[in-house]
Amino acid sequence: MTKTAGDEASTVDAPRRTRQGIGRTVKAYVALMKPRVLELLLVTTVPVMILAQGGFPSLWLIVATVIGGTASAGSAAAFNMYLDRDIDAHMQRTVNRPLVTGEVSPRGALIFAWSLAVFSTVWLWLTTNWLAATLSAVAIFFYVVIYTMILKRRTEQNIVWGGIAGCFPVLIGWTAVTGSLAWPPVILFALVFLWTPPHYWPLSMKYKDQYENVDVPMLGATRAGSQVGLQVILYAWATVVCSLLLIPVADMGLVYTVSAVVFGGWFIYESHVLYNRAVRGTEPRPMRVFHASITYLTLLFVAIAIDPLLPF
Repeated sequence: MTKTAGDEASTVDAPRRTRQGIGRTVKAYVALMKPRVLELLLVTTVPVMILAQGGFPSLWLIVATVIGGTASAGSAAAFNMYLDRDIDAHMQRTVNRPLVTGEVSPRGALIFAWSLAVFSTVWLWLTTNWLAATLSAVAIFFYVVIYTMILKRRTEQNIVWGGIAGCFPVLIGWTAVTGSLAWPPVILFALVFLWTPPHYWPLSMKYKDQYENVDVPMLGATRAGSQVGLQVILYAWATVVCSLLLIPVADMGLVYTVSAVVFGGWFIYESHVLYNRAVRGTEPRPMRVFHASITYLTLLFVAIAIDPLLPF
């Protein structure tokens, strides 16, 4: 039988469609890990490792810790998407998540989440130490069980306590280098803890209607803008004060000191702008504070990384 032009085109296109299918599936599973959140993981892990070492740790230790930390955070995110797939389908900001679109099945997501959890724990145990591996496992448990399963749909303070899970990378980075805990990582743990509410509440203000629609009591969705703005101010001030505690405790130098004051002052200023606009009844522009909070934390931890490498 003679092949037609259409048959030949179909034969040629089949491998291409297969490649596109595999690529799309891989992309969907990567999306389960919330890559944008993983960026903050790197920002808060590697600089703390440099601080703990007083210089650059071995490249292998950095790579091993980042791989383990990425798998750990990715596992927590995948569990979160699996458990929240019912409400994600009714929120505009989450309707394109792979479990909602059907690109990943619930069973596939659950297997993926458990696989990452086991891998990250074993990997960190083998390549760093038992303490870093244990902290990684605790972080997954806290985010999945304490935050997603217990707090998120029950209390407007969910992100305050649930955000503790996002504080663990600083402890994991420090213990990967030293094998123990000390006051500097504890202060940084507290800093990220205090930073989380003024980072996330403005986002929940932006998507207030969507959170109300799915009955998730984020404070930014349950309270008036002025009340949320006041809480953001208080936590922003507490975050900056906490950042200054690192100066005497870790013997930080000029770069970190100036960065903590300047960038902290900017973060506080943006939080006051949010509050003032909400009080006046104008559009509070919460995403300005949301993005400012990310920039603030990034620049602060860059300063943490640079400071130990300089003689002043």
